[in-house]
Amino acid sequence: MRNPFVMECGNYKTSYNRDMDLFRIPRVKLRMLVIVILLFLFPLFASNYVIGLATLCTIAAIGAIGLNILTGFTGQISVGVGAFLAVGGYTSAIITTTLGWSFWISLPLAGLITAVIGGLFGVPSLRLKGLYLAIATLAAQVVILYIIGRLSITGGGAGMILQRPAIGGYTFSSHSSYYYLCLVIAILVVIYTLNLFRSRTGRAFLAVHHRDVAAQIMGINLFSYKVMAFAISSFIVGICGALLAHYTMVVTVELYSIQVSIQYLAMILVGGLGSVFGAILGAIFITLLPVFLQYMVEFLTVFMPNAYHLLSSFREFVFGLVILLFLIFEPGGLVHIWTNIRNYFRLWPFSY
Repeated sequence: MRNPFVMECGNYKTSYNRDMDLFRIPRVKLRMLVIVILLFLFPLFASNYVIGLATLCTIAAIGAIGLNILTGFTGQISVGVGAFLAVGGYTSAIITTTLGWSFWISLPLAGLITAVIGGLFGVPSLRLKGLYLAIATLAAQVVILYIIGRLSITGGGAGMILQRPAIGGYTFSSHSSYYYLCLVIAILVVIYTLNLFRSRTGRAFLAVHHRDVAAQIMGINLFSYKVMAFAISSFIVGICGALLAHYTMVVTVELYSIQVSIQYLAMILVGGLGSVFGAILGAIFITLLPVFLQYMVEFLTVFMPNAYHLLSSFREFVFGLVILLFLIFEPGGLVHIWTNIRNYFRLWPFSY
């Protein structure tokens, strides 16, 4: 019997099922199980403020994974993710507040409606690439937010007020309960995404990313798979938008500006394009970076009380500088740094 904790020094696959395993080494399964258990135990030892930050990181991770499917894996640049977050948030708000339906119905419907709209805006991707596609998605951001801000059913510029989801007589009103809800959905999204790129559809996405002309010669329908990538990505982003809306309990057009789209694009750039783990790392990093910078500003204000406004603007400068430094010195993102560290200790003391 093979020892599950012995390190394999080669790629030994004796069946197709072994080759398709999600976790090919038993100790990796154990490691993932331990991480999930720690994530569920985390609220028992953290304050409400820390749990709130963890909830925002979890929601951001869902949206970053959705955007990474489109941009990181399929190679279709999008800077309009803020608009699709708005579609998901407003859809759930209308269904739960105006129609009075359950959150558990509005959540998948928010994803489906966002997927349909994302697929429609993905149609030009067959003819547009690179900067031109980015401009097209930017146009989608402007058009969608303009329409949402002018409709009476969305409350116009005033926005809408939402309630926390409930199941039976229990309401997810506490910080820890909503964290658990978002964590379960995030785990499902991670499992789905990992399995997606082990399927025929996911491999077609990767082929389109690397060489779309070669992929078309091999028989891959570029139009179908590009639109499908937009739809799947928008579905997950719509779910993220609905979760975020019910967490903040308010939706307004100002909450989904172009700055939000840039933040989500920064998440996958800093975390690592084409990596689910990288999207999670990037979401955590970008979400917590403003909090860390705010603490730094407050600390420096003690010594320079008259320079608060200057330090506050410096905070925005540091945020942009961090993204720029990652693009220049570590384009592989945080996941590449983690891989290098892991490989170093795996090969130590023979790392050369």
